Amino acid sequence: MRIAMVAGEMSGDILGAGLIRALQVHYPDAQFEGIGGEQMISAGLHSYFPLETLSVMGLVEVLKHYRSIKRCYNQLRETWLNNPPDVFIGIDAPDFNLRLEYDLKQARIPTVHYVSPTVWAWRRYRVKKVIKSCDLVLSIFPFEVDFYRPYPVNVQFVGHPLADEMPLKVNQQAAREWLKLPKASAYIALLPGSRQGEVQKLGTIFLQTAQWLQQYYPDLHFILPIANAHLQQLVMTQITQTAPHLSITLIDGNAREAMAAADVVLTASGTATLETLLSKRPMVVAYKVAFLTYFLFKPLVKVPYFAMANLLADEALAPEFLQYAVTPANLGQAVSGWLEHPAEVYALQQRYTQIHQQLRCNASEQAAQAIVNLLCNLYVNET
Repeated sequence: MRIAMVAGEMSGDILGAGLIRALQVHYPDAQFEGIGGEQMISAGLHSYFPLETLSVMGLVEVLKHYRSIKRCYNQLRETWLNNPPDVFIGIDAPDFNLRLEYDLKQARIPTVHYVSPTVWAWRRYRVKKVIKSCDLVLSIFPFEVDFYRPYPVNVQFVGHPLADEMPLKVNQQAAREWLKLPKASAYIALLPGSRQGEVQKLGTIFLQTAQWLQQYYPDLHFILPIANAHLQQLVMTQITQTAPHLSITLIDGNAREAMAAADVVLTASGTATLETLLSKRPMVVAYKVAFLTYFLFKPLVKVPYFAMANLLADEALAPEFLQYAVTPANLGQAVSGWLEHPAEVYALQQRYTQIHQQLRCNASEQAAQAIVNLLCNLYVNET
């Protein structure tokens, strides 16, 4: 059994690693190949390219890296068309994976897309591409299944592996002791993102927000997890230039520990908002892209929120700020609102716990079983 997989970012690497381990139970001799990060490689994937090759967001940003992405795409396509795997699993990264899935499906290679593209949120015309490209869509959020009902899409809700992995109650004090944080009146986690482009756009603003907050709360302490070694120098330069005297602890990775230790989390939009929800921490969410990307894509957005925590709750539980609204004063006031209203924080934690329980479904095993069923059904139909 040869299983081809492509993940496009760190969150996909986490999902892919769990799926590999679950598939190994069903196919002990399976070989895994494609693109993944450290976690998928540790689980048994042979990665042809570094994960960072595809870790690019936004139209303008993708255009800058077009040649390397195109070269990666062409090599994978040629490899798998010449030597077909038993199944291809695209993990998120829909712009890259849906196109690859379409080409492979035309060659009668079974295709699975793990994590539904956000067709329910924007660029809904992509549903047509999903229909043509995917034999199976594995959904990690329950509302996505309802969206697909009018369409001929084989979709299955499997839950979210992070909800399985993270405890319902997170020990805040233990996290603070593990991180060896100094004594402070409160702790704020700063999560400007795991991609270089995100940190370039949000890192300095987050540090300016920290300075704004420290004017009003002198005893605050900030925690900034650095996602990977590639971002180390960038973050250090931003701190030196923007906030050299800030009371801050830098940590290598361990974003979840930073969330657990924090009283409030200031985060980029993305998987971190889900992890913050699962940590039961109040958050403030920011999203900023290149001007041209924002200008072109804004008319295509069809949902009232962009933070996953708000989409899951179907209400604006987490203050969110987009593009020009991402300013130190706006972010700082929103963080301050959580610090000043502990009763609202408690109510929020109860709501987040309900959502956590809804997403706990043993996702990796459910996803693996759905893939096994798909392959068995395809085999029976062919014979």
